[in-house]
Amino acid sequence: MSDLHDMMARWAQPGVVDWIGVRPARAADIQVLDRADITESGIDGDRGRKGKRAVTLIQAEHLPAIASCLGRDRIDPTLLRRNIMVRGLNLNGLKGRTVQVGSAVLQVTTICAPCSLMERLMGHGGYAAMRGHGGWCADVVTPGAVALGDAVTPLD
Repeated sequence: MSDLHDMMARWAQPGVVDWIGVRPARAADIQVLDRADITESGIDGDRGRKGKRAVTLIQAEHLPAIASCLGRDRIDPTLLRRNIMVRGLNLNGLKGRTVQVGSAVLQVTTICAPCSLMERLMGHGGYAAMRGHGGWCADVVTPGAVALGDAVTPLD
């Protein structure tokens, strides 16, 4: 195994679930939760669907960058329309890897690109501010439960 491979597989610490939200229908208001069940189709109560986009993850550390790009002090995570906000773990390094989130296991599949709704919800420049900061989509490998404060731990 190469030094680079070893470094890419090392994490300084697990992440922490900082926020959970579900969208019961397209364009519906986000419902903020303290805990949720993750099924094969995504988070129970969310409009997610089985497959590589079942759950969406975003990194809490990216919210100040998005806010800065918009000239704001902060961004409310409900505006971003993602399911789980993680703090303390670089999600960009997890593409293609499995990660335990609470008692569920997810596989990080693809970048979660912004949609035109970001421009409407955050105003002029909202779409551009989200580029590169929109988070990641994940497939459900093993259903389970997730709650605020749960660890987010890479498994491979």
